[in-house]
Amino acid sequence: MNPVARLRSSSRTPLLQVVKTAVAVVAAVLLCQVVINGPFPTFAAIAALLVVQPSINQSFVKGLERSAGVVLGVLLATGLHFLLGDSVWVVLLVIVVAILIAWALRLTPTSATQVGISGMLVLTAGVVTPNYSADRILETVLGAAVALVVNAVIVPPVLLRPAHLAVARLARDTAVAFERVAIGLTEGWDHDRWHDALVRARALRQQHAKAEAALTSAQESLTMNPRGGRHRTILERDVVVAEHLRVLVTRVTGMTRAIRDNTAPDLRADPMVGRIATEVARIGADLRALGARVEAPANGGPGVLDAGPGPGPDAGAGPGSGSGSGSGLDAEPALTAPLEVIRPNSRHWILIGALLEDIRRVREELLGEDD
Repeated sequence: MNPVARLRSSSRTPLLQVVKTAVAVVAAVLLCQVVINGPFPTFAAIAALLVVQPSINQSFVKGLERSAGVVLGVLLATGLHFLLGDSVWVVLLVIVVAILIAWALRLTPTSATQVGISGMLVLTAGVVTPNYSADRILETVLGAAVALVVNAVIVPPVLLRPAHLAVARLARDTAVAFERVAIGLTEGWDHDRWHDALVRARALRQQHAKAEAALTSAQESLTMNPRGGRHRTILERDVVVAEHLRVLVTRVTGMTRAIRDNTAPDLRADPMVGRIATEVARIGADLRALGARVEAPANGGPGVLDAGPGPGPDAGAGPGSGSGSGSGLDAEPALTAPLEVIRPNSRHWILIGALLEDIRRVREELLGEDD
């Protein structure tokens, strides 16, 4: 890979964040010149540049890390300056000691780096006095505080829509995976087609991980966010749905693998396989409806879930009835009562039994029944 390409990010930082960073730097510098009335407030400008983050919570954490690193670095540099004087080797000693202190205290990378940088800047930027050191600490605190306020006041970010879309897409793609199983059982796919289906089903695990990351980013953006109140309930519902989908992704992957490993030309001739295909198709219909309801709040529609418990074990509708899901998921599912095998197939009974067990567990997940 071209090393120069690593200088460029795959995505561009939002223009709003760039504007907020510029506003924070200018405001921090002007405030420090009024309050401190000294040389250019370099520490304030650096703090403002670093503290404006994609979320208010991240800004708060960065502000703490930056301030802690500066306080340690300035105190270390000031103390060694008065003990050992002013020379190049003292600056080097401060940097080395700062690295060791950060290691001993197990500081975060931001704080650890800031200890050495602050100490070096203090010793090389001017005459070190107690007042000078105190001013640099005050500069940093003011710069971080200004950046935090700017990030909170100027359209604080809410990353809810990406999480909505990720969960809704996962629900739809999981529905497709169940529908693929139903089609394969109905048409009698061969081993190669089932292997392709298994590869697609396994890809859902990575997709679920991306959805979880989007939900984490959304939660991060709502922490300490004054705009977060009306969004938190929807986000909590998305988290619940994602947890249900995690279980369903595991089930559909297991079902697909079991069929791939045990399929045979006469498999679809068993009447029970056709009934299993019908039930799996209904699962897919329920998940498609779930994906549509998850996406609805992002488009101004109703919420994903009801606050109350899901329907009971007997709440299933008949074949071809509406869609939805249980376990608190807004509508009665299309699943019927569990299938019963009167006479097991002598050749495929292990596979059929495994598929029936998976359907039972999926039904429990959708209806919110206890194991």
